[in-house]
Parts: sequence; C-alpha cells; structure tokens
Amino acid sequence: MGGYRELDLVNTREMFRNAYRDGYAVPAYNFINMEQLQAVVRACMETRSPVIIQVSKNVRNYAGPELVRNMVRGVMDMVRSSEHAIPVALNLDHGDSVELCVSCIEDGFSSVMIDGSSLPFDENIELTKAVVSYAHSHDVTVEGELGVLSGMEDNVSHEELHYTDPEMAEEFVMRSGVDCLAVSIGNAHGVTKFKQKPGESPAPLRLDILAEIERRLPGFPIVLHGASALPERYIKMINDHGGLIENPAGIPEEQVREAVKRAVCKVNIASDGWLVLTALIRKMLQENPANFDPRKYLGPARDELVQEYIRKNREVFGSAQRG
Repeated sequence: MGGYRELDLVNTREMFRNAYRDGYAVPAYNFINMEQLQAVVRACMETRSPVIIQVSKNVRNYAGPELVRNMVRGVMDMVRSSEHAIPVALNLDHGDSVELCVSCIEDGFSSVMIDGSSLPFDENIELTKAVVSYAHSHDVTVEGELGVLSGMEDNVSHEELHYTDPEMAEEFVMRSGVDCLAVSIGNAHGVTKFKQKPGESPAPLRLDILAEIERRLPGFPIVLHGASALPERYIKMINDHGGLIENPAGIPEEQVREAVKRAVCKVNIASDGWLVLTALIRKMLQENPANFDPRKYLGPARDELVQEYIRKNREVFGSAQRG
C-alpha cells in the first residue's frame, strides 16, 4: 500500500499551526458509513473548512481496512474535482497498540492517535514514544492522550473522570515527542456522558486547567475529545419516533467556543453525527412505513447532517473559510 500522499491527504502539522495562530479549531469528524463520510466532506467543502476525517479501531474492523481506504480515495476524488479543494487528514481515533498504528500508517493514514491514558504515566510515555518513532519516520503526525475521560463511545469506556495535570502534560509532551495532546478538562465520551438528574447541567469545562496547560506549552496544539453537544432537537426527534435516550447532556457549544479561543486546535465529534442520522432515519421510517428503499431515508439523513456540520464549522469551530 502507498502512503497518505498517494491519496492526496495531508498530515495535521500545518493544519494545527494555522489553527493555533488564527484562533480556530479543525473539526475532526468520525464516520462509520458512506453517508456520514459524504456529509463530512460536503459540509467542509461548502464552508471551505480544513477537516480531519477519522475512524476508530472498531469501525475500521467493522468496515474492513480496504473499504475504509477506498471510501477515502473516493471522497478525495470529490475534493480534487472541487473548485475549492480543502486540506483533508485521515486520523486513527483511539488507537490502542503500536501494531494498529503501524498498520494504519502503512494503509495511508496521515495521522494516528495512540491512547495510553489508562496506563501508568511512564508506560503511557513509552507506548506513545514507540508510535512517534515509527510515525515520524513516515512523516505522519501523532496524537497522545493524558487524563481519562468518563463515558462510553465505541471502544472507549471509563466510569471515572480524571482531569489532566498541567505539569504532567508538559512532561509528557517533552518526553514523548507527540505532535498534539488530547486532555481531560470535563469533556466526556458518548451520549451518556454524565451521571445527572433530569434538568441538571454538567459542570463547566475546566478552562483554568486548559489555560495552565497553554502557559506551560505555548504554541502547542491541544485536542478536545467528547465534545458533542447532543442537540435537544435530535434527542426529541429520536424519542418522539420510538427511541429511548434518557437524560443526555452534552458539552454546551459556547464552552467549546471558549476552549477554541485558547489552545484547542482539534475538536472531535462522533455522537452528534450518530444522533442526527438516527433521528432522521427514525422519523422517515415511522412517517413512511411502506418505504423499503434505503436511499429514501439515508439520503435525507445525510442531507441533514451536512447542514449540522456546516453550522458547527461556522458557529462553533470558526473553521469556515480557513481551507
């Protein structure tokens, strides 16, 4: 297999340099299927936003590495043929081993995340260093993680939240050689992010921790995982059409905007994309019970997701017109 340049992908180095300098974040949208990937690329081409498309280990296994690569090849043909081509990176989200990261790099990923956040500090550094050593020899960028996010999403599951220690973050970056760092400042994975009663709001993001990390690591790009807003209109649509999602609470978008004004250069969004698709599919199927043509419910769901991602690029991440 050829490297990522064969697919006309870029790594994240210049993306983050530009984002840090100009005060915006590059959206990192997870995808599972063709419709999600189409929505991401269409929204980002429409807004002329740089974008990081990403898959987890489980999604790569679900679709198959060859299909993931060829889906990306297909959307890059779309990008190249566009009047306004945008920079696109392909990232492995929450890689859990050196072997997986190597496989993805050899398969054309331009960025990989190695998540050793559940390991003891020194073991996390050693694991990350091993990935960095191989990745940098192929000009692939590496994301590490320090601190543990609560919640459950795909292959990531933790009950307890552990905030990132800024002093340890500084040491981690210096010793590991990582290119960007995912931190825990009150963000959380999945739809069941927080244990709370109906009507309660989650605690605000710890922007004070983020500010101290930024002070210790000036100019260094920080990543915010678990940043989906879980919009009420889509939760309601799901529940009104036969679903059952109880007491979800996302990260308020105004808090994400504040984090982006600081050192956050990459914001991960997965759950919001799943919610939008599920909401529209449930609605379409319930309102059209005789329909058996997937195009007639997947198509409208994809189109709704395009509009939601356009809004996020413009109003939340500030990435529109940055590509």
